[in-house]
Amino acid sequence: MYIIKKIVKILVSIVLFALLAVTVTGVSYVHDFREPQPFSGPDIFNPYRNLDTTHCWKRANFHTHSRVEGPLNECEYTAEQTYDKYREFDYDIVTFSNHNQIIPHPAGDSLHMNLYEHGYNLLKFHKLVFGSESVNYFDHLIPLFAFQRQTQIDMLADEADIVVLNHPLRTNATFDSHMQKLSGYNIIELDSGRSTDNRYWDTALSAGRYSFALANDDLHKPDRTGAISVRSNFLCTPTAEYKDIKQTLLDGCFYSMRTPDYGGGDWEVKIAKNRVIPNIKNIGTTDCGEVFISLSQKADSIKVIGQNHTTLLAAYGTDSVGYKMRAEDPYSRFTAYFADGEVIYTNPFARYDAELSSSPFQSQPTPVNIPLTVLFNLSLVVAAAGIVVLYKMIFLW
Repeated sequence: MYIIKKIVKILVSIVLFALLAVTVTGVSYVHDFREPQPFSGPDIFNPYRNLDTTHCWKRANFHTHSRVEGPLNECEYTAEQTYDKYREFDYDIVTFSNHNQIIPHPAGDSLHMNLYEHGYNLLKFHKLVFGSESVNYFDHLIPLFAFQRQTQIDMLADEADIVVLNHPLRTNATFDSHMQKLSGYNIIELDSGRSTDNRYWDTALSAGRYSFALANDDLHKPDRTGAISVRSNFLCTPTAEYKDIKQTLLDGCFYSMRTPDYGGGDWEVKIAKNRVIPNIKNIGTTDCGEVFISLSQKADSIKVIGQNHTTLLAAYGTDSVGYKMRAEDPYSRFTAYFADGEVIYTNPFARYDAELSSSPFQSQPTPVNIPLTVLFNLSLVVAAAGIVVLYKMIFLW
């Protein structure tokens, strides 16, 4: 009987400790989220307005892991080994984004940038943080509520140049309502395997939450052909230095791409095919409100995607297409599908009023509801105190 009682105490203590950890780390602002409102205005925001074909295109992966000190290793390869592997595929830009750790670039200071992946929470609500002086270790153990996630985004945005919302489709307990509410991030990371339609991005865009998009390998295993060089980004930037990369990422003059695992395990085939992939030759808007794209190779199909993930136009067997945005089209973006499985994704063109703002990004921070914030955090204090009292009662039992 004594042994059973002891085991019960231990198990209950573990549960109470877990609940206490969730409660203590749950502290957050509570926000008054703006209602979804589609983009509108007389003007069309062109993310490729600064396109200079003399600088296009530099291939990049921004979500890369490497061996780190300590027991929690997600990659068995050093940054040097991983960087060398990417160079075989003619990548111009490879950055390292280990969890809550900034590391020096293996190629030297000229290519270094302060970059890390924020988040150790159980729901995998992760963010890429560019340009922060140091790592911010605050996190909610279970960021279930949208206002907790908004608190994290705002906290990181105050310290960083760029915040990327990582892999929303693989972030547990992420709902359409979250995508419709959250703002303050600059870029969203496109799906890393489960889908090619990126419907959650359109959910955010349709709610008036503008962002650019990156497609990254999220690399942990550079020794596997199916893990490396299957998602990448192409930047129109003069150099691979951070000052130019930052400007390009904030301007939107880049596109993302999925590429298949050419050769299915044959490294020579994979490397060779990666050097002849299709690319964008030209993209932009015309004076009459038409958005257009032209490609280096004929695509099986080019789709224009708009509000609520609607296909506004589909063209087949062509290397170019144009679409005149109607007054009722809040935004549009191109997706091009190729015969060998490559897919190109562009940043969205969106309606806005150029006299009122410089872009369709939500310029004002999401307001904080002070009374609800006090009430919510006070409830956490009460809950934590209750857990401690309950633990003492069980311990004395």
